[in-house]
Amino acid sequence: MSQAPNAVGSTALDALPYVPYQAYNGTIPAGGDSLTQNLNVFYESGDIAWMLTSTALVLLMIPGVGFFYSGLARRKSALSLIWLSVMATAVTTFQWFFWGYSLAFSHKAGPFIGALDNVGFMNVLAQPSVGSSRIPDLMFAIYQGMFAAITVALAVGAVAERGRMFPCVVFMFIWTTVVYDPIACWTWNPSGWVFKLGGLDFAGGTPVHISSGAAALSYSYVLGKRQGHGTQALNYRPHNVTHIVIGTVFLWVGWFGFNAGSALSANMRAVMAAVVTNLAACVGGITWCLVDYRLEGKWSTVGFCSGVIAGLVAITPASGYVPAWSAVVFGVVAGIGCNFATQLKYWMKADDALDIFAVHGIGGIIGNLLTGVFAADYIAHLDGYTVITGGWLNHNWIQVAYQLCDSVTGFVYSFVVTTIILLCLSAISRVVPALRLRASKEEEELGIDDIEIGEFAYDFVETVRDMKPLQPDEIYEHDADEVSLRSHSHATMMAQEKSMHTSGGSYPLRSLSREREPLSYEPHGFQHGTVGQAS
Repeated sequence: MSQAPNAVGSTALDALPYVPYQAYNGTIPAGGDSLTQNLNVFYESGDIAWMLTSTALVLLMIPGVGFFYSGLARRKSALSLIWLSVMATAVTTFQWFFWGYSLAFSHKAGPFIGALDNVGFMNVLAQPSVGSSRIPDLMFAIYQGMFAAITVALAVGAVAERGRMFPCVVFMFIWTTVVYDPIACWTWNPSGWVFKLGGLDFAGGTPVHISSGAAALSYSYVLGKRQGHGTQALNYRPHNVTHIVIGTVFLWVGWFGFNAGSALSANMRAVMAAVVTNLAACVGGITWCLVDYRLEGKWSTVGFCSGVIAGLVAITPASGYVPAWSAVVFGVVAGIGCNFATQLKYWMKADDALDIFAVHGIGGIIGNLLTGVFAADYIAHLDGYTVITGGWLNHNWIQVAYQLCDSVTGFVYSFVVTTIILLCLSAISRVVPALRLRASKEEEELGIDDIEIGEFAYDFVETVRDMKPLQPDEIYEHDADEVSLRSHSHATMMAQEKSMHTSGGSYPLRSLSREREPLSYEPHGFQHGTVGQAS
């Protein structure tokens, strides 16, 4: 069917309300002068829009990490893990602005670390980024800042139930500077030694997952085992499976921005990255579930969620390099490999409470090695400009060796330097007690939420529901602090109740049911029941 010629002339087209795309022609570090130039003409608005969306998606993953970790832990330390995740965002974002971005992605970087020419985001504006000429420095900086933040959030889960929070916050800033930034530089900066070697890491197999897994293992060793480790005292189920599911969903959704966004523009390569990300997650969840079923005959929700995360971790370094069908292999191998890796902590005598090393450390290594097998040149070139020699699919047999080198180097560097940081903080804590890494035995027994935050993830009634109910006379015969092994808040309430009883008053307690009247404690006993009988 023939098409009528366009009646609109070129003059009319030029007057339409859109910004024409032009090749970058700037020479100054900032990319141009916004007062005299339109700096938007160098970039496609669709690419900018997609990258802003991806940035928000990666940010969504960080509370997802918090909810996932919180659900796996015990109730008395649930809030602290969410707190650490969101605090990691704040601390790392400042560090990234201060000098982190410059150390990782400076245009003047060396093979191992960047220069300081972009301290405080100085001259970070419209110049094409080192990651891709499709987006400016400023866009690349905020996007990569989210990667740094989630890496720290993943690593600090190792403090679960026994680590103090202030020294952990100090650790966040130092670790990002001396561990994450150098690894990100040598992996993704065109000047980095792994990049020049030919290592393939699309979205963070080594900088994000292997480094955080190694750091978590180191932190677990330095902190030592939790009280009761190896006994029935720690033989508990995750306290809130709903939190685990919510965290998994946040991570699953956000991972589209994490992997597909790493194409750094809106193109077919980003689409393929999204496809393999989702497929690997699904297969990983199914695989882990089946592996667990063979042992217990139960379709574990926690197992499914763990498998989804394992699949997502493994596909991360490969997502922009491998064909869709290979994602099935990634999911199966990660689901099985990470599941069995959860047993390594017993052999290694490490109390990795949340299995960060097993899922992220081992999962990242699996993903890196499989990338060397399944990387294909025609997938990488879906963006129109990336050229690679590929992996075994392209008969490039040496690629697996490059991937192994990258994995081992990243793991060893992160583990060793993390250990040095923690031992230094521990030594300094002899002079500055505020930097003491671990809570005392009594503080650990009460719970990190109460000791470090003074708030709880749940209502007070939920805090005491697992306690043995005591009769009113028994409560008054004991000191209030001895009644509660979990919280000062409970002790405070008991003291207030005793005061109320002495004065003939009553102390209202919140009911678990909206249909009931508030519980109150009367001089002759409870009106409706006893604390601890809630179901």
